[in-house]
Amino acid sequence: MALYEHVFLARQDVSAQQVDGLVEQFKGLIEEHGGKVGRVENWGLKSLTYRINKNRKAHYALMDIEAPAAAITEMERQMRINEDILRYMTIRVEAHEEGPSAMMQKRDRDDRPRRGDRDDRPRRPREDRS
Repeated sequence: MALYEHVFLARQDVSAQQVDGLVEQFKGLIEEHGGKVGRVENWGLKSLTYRINKNRKAHYALMDIEAPAAAITEMERQMRINEDILRYMTIRVEAHEEGPSAMMQKRDRDDRPRRGDRDDRPRRPREDRS
């Protein structure tokens, strides 16, 4: 069976519990067709770059799937019908990533030098202005 990463965007006015319900619905559909779902990540409510069907925000969710192509086709068909799903994207991968995805990794912004820090600049000797 092939490996896939699948991300979908749900409308902003659905609750987090409803998003979890959508994940479970599609997970059940994949398992019905002989596949299995590995890692599932809920990335939460995020702002969109542009409006999609009058929505400025969307709930993002990622699923790692191992399934036959027919299962993916059926899941995508169900997503097209569902009015709560704004967009989806399925990508075939060679292997699933271990650990959290890039969206879930905590970015440590304290390691970068801040723009206003002057301590890292070399000091110039001041000339006497007489």
